[in-house]
Amino acid sequence: METLLTIDQVSMTFGGLKALKNISFDIKKGEIVGLIGPNGAGKTTLFNCLTQFYKDYEGTFTLHADTPIDLRDLDVTEVIDAGLARTFQNIELIPDLSILDNLLIGAHRAFKDSFVEELLKFPRATKEEKRLTQKALKVLEVLGLLPLKDFYVKGQPYGILKRVEIARTLMSDPKLIVLDEPAAGLNDQETDQLEAIIKLIQKEFAVTLLIIEHDMGFVMNVCDRVCAINFGEFIAIDTPGKIQKNKAVQEAYLGRDDDA
Repeated sequence: METLLTIDQVSMTFGGLKALKNISFDIKKGEIVGLIGPNGAGKTTLFNCLTQFYKDYEGTFTLHADTPIDLRDLDVTEVIDAGLARTFQNIELIPDLSILDNLLIGAHRAFKDSFVEELLKFPRATKEEKRLTQKALKVLEVLGLLPLKDFYVKGQPYGILKRVEIARTLMSDPKLIVLDEPAAGLNDQETDQLEAIIKLIQKEFAVTLLIIEHDMGFVMNVCDRVCAINFGEFIAIDTPGKIQKNKAVQEAYLGRDDDA
């Protein structure tokens, strides 16, 4: 498979404490990769470096688009234009807007018209608005949210809000979606639904996904490969079955040694 993202020798230090230590691995186009590790392992730090919220890291993140892009060369607001979208542990939606409008806001960077054209509703702007609305409706249909499109975000169940946030990332035509603990706070039924949705959007939208998650069952069910880190150091990356049997992962993440 063709490589989409190369993470090469990434390190990050906070006040003398090394949160990441020479992390290196690749993500292939079209796969779902899970990033696991105990609390404090450096997972969110790695995400924040990847998405350029942190800039003071060592090493490189290379996105292999038409031409390779060193993500460090981009501002945090430009990363989405390069094809990388993310969700957050805390849901970032606008509660007093409809689900459909939240998706359209997520598409604002893709809007090809000027602010004046949009404001005055020039014919070109109206056509573009219709295009994005149709796109949003398709995304909502795939994620099983179409019947709720006109409902306000406020008051929706937590599982629905998680789906809406993922749906919004799809509006920017991402090559890579980074999901930060998507199953956190979900009940068993909602988690099962989310597993199915993630596999569906991988297929329907031809996207690659990198997922931080503490729910090991979720990770093992949905991911093609799993990368384990601990104390900011790379342990292993492999298929879910092999990661589960990896003794270093068992000791670091599960806290046991089968030979003990």
